[in-house]
Amino acid sequence: MDKVLGRLSALSGSLAVGAFTVNSCLYNVDGGQRAVLFDTFRGGILPDVRGEGTHFLIPVVQRPIIMDVRTKPREIPSVTGTKDLQMVNIKLRVLWRPNEKDLPTLYRELGTDFDERVLPSIGNEVLKSVVAQYNAEELLSKRAEVSARIKSELQKRAEHFYLILDDVAITHLTFGREFMRAIESKQVASQEAERQQWVVKKAEQERQAVVTRAQGEAEAAAIITNAMETTGNAIIEVRRIDAAKEIAAKLANSRNIVYLPSGQGQSGGGQGGGSSPGLLLSIDK
Repeated sequence: MDKVLGRLSALSGSLAVGAFTVNSCLYNVDGGQRAVLFDTFRGGILPDVRGEGTHFLIPVVQRPIIMDVRTKPREIPSVTGTKDLQMVNIKLRVLWRPNEKDLPTLYRELGTDFDERVLPSIGNEVLKSVVAQYNAEELLSKRAEVSARIKSELQKRAEHFYLILDDVAITHLTFGREFMRAIESKQVASQEAERQQWVVKKAEQERQAVVTRAQGEAEAAAIITNAMETTGNAIIEVRRIDAAKEIAAKLANSRNIVYLPSGQGQSGGGQGGGSSPGLLLSIDK
């Protein structure tokens, strides 16, 4: 019995050592990651890049370095000056990832924190060089052009450090208080100029209306004068009759007007006595 227990103990020990050895010879690379090997006997980082899955290594002699190759965002802030010496606070959003085929060189030269070493430096450098070529107003009116130039220049610089930039965009752009006040004053002045133009146009239209009305009255007076020269006072009598008809129509429709007929001549006076005209009285309620 003791021999059996001894054999089982030795066997379990052998299995444990074997499992430990096998486990030490294997390593896993998860999705979105790549691995490079450091080999002590072969001069450091090997040129091969290991993809996703399980791989073998020589324990003690080799050591895997796992690196993330997925696209990640990075925000780069910068305070720089424009062509017209205005200070601008600008933020750049960069979507970046390492170049997989250059991972051994990237790790050998920059380590695993290469994004902290490279992106802020080249980002500020490109931002300052591109923004300095535009005026403050052009940064607002030509924002797409500025963003495209920054993207192009930044991609060229990132290639030297084995990085790929999938997207570059300006996310924040503000100026100093003095420049913002100048923009507000300019907008107010522009609105005031537009209002003055509207006032001038309105006055011109009113002047034209007065001229047109005066021309019409002059033509009417000329027509009346010609008519009077042709027909004498007949045109005046016609106007008087028309005015009398209009007044009579208004009085007929009014409830406060009463007509009193004229009184007859005194008794014994016969027909020779004159009669006074009737009276129109206004009766207020």
